[in-house]
Amino acid sequence: MFILNTCAPILPVIDFSRHLNNRLAPFSAVTLSTQNHAPRLIRTPVFVSQAQKLQGEVGIDVDVEVEVEDEDVDVEDKTTSRKAYRGRRSEEGKDYDKDPEFADILGSCLDDPQRAKSKMADRLKNKRDKILHTKTGSATPVKVTFNKFDFSNSYIWFEFYNAPLERDVSLICDAIRAWHIIGRLGGCNSMNMQLSQSHMDKRPSYDVISGANVTPTTFYNIGDLEIQDNLARIWVDIGTTEPLLLDVLINALTQISSDFVGIKQLVFGGSEFENWKENLKSEDAGCSVHKI
Repeated sequence: MFILNTCAPILPVIDFSRHLNNRLAPFSAVTLSTQNHAPRLIRTPVFVSQAQKLQGEVGIDVDVEVEVEDEDVDVEDKTTSRKAYRGRRSEEGKDYDKDPEFADILGSCLDDPQRAKSKMADRLKNKRDKILHTKTGSATPVKVTFNKFDFSNSYIWFEFYNAPLERDVSLICDAIRAWHIIGRLGGCNSMNMQLSQSHMDKRPSYDVISGANVTPTTFYNIGDLEIQDNLARIWVDIGTTEPLLLDVLINALTQISSDFVGIKQLVFGGSEFENWKENLKSEDAGCSVHKI
């Protein structure tokens, strides 16, 4: 006679192949192991998140190992290295973003303005080499003359004290390029200077209707910057007679001459200037053309 032991658990039969086919992508591979069996190395790519999901639903431990080319990389080591990399990045960002010294100055500026002023002076003194740069230009002001200048068809001539270096030419080109863009967008319009002509001792106001109804100005065309030794020229077609555009350019070039590269004189208009040779194009003779 046989006695049925009702206390013994009845283990269900699990079709692992069905679970694997449904839960993992076709190219993923994992090893399923029980407590009494050591995991087997699978030398194919595998997604860890898929294996963890399978472990939670099936209820069986899943051991995953990944091999990259000829070197085995454990998942735990891989995860740890990623966390360490993110940690290094965050630490570097904190180092660059925070400045305790400057924060202390800002924190004391309201409670003790004199103390904040003194700290700022000490900061500038200690870091002046990083903040202030030695001027390499000329202390002599730029001489500005006009020679039958036509706003619609004229050259602007430059005479430098010495042949400009490559970085100096790049700076001058950037300044002229910015000047042309502002002018082309109508930014230099002397007919609409409401704020510069108003009293700033009280709250300024701007009349949008008046600003929108003024005659617009523009900057039609500009040529390339041509250089021959210590001379340079650029052709312009401003179009409208707008002296404010010339003031803006003169102000910018005056600052460049003082801080960076000395400009001896600036001449507006004229078809000839000093020793400029019209047919000279050789780079060996110091000639170059720079796109604006």
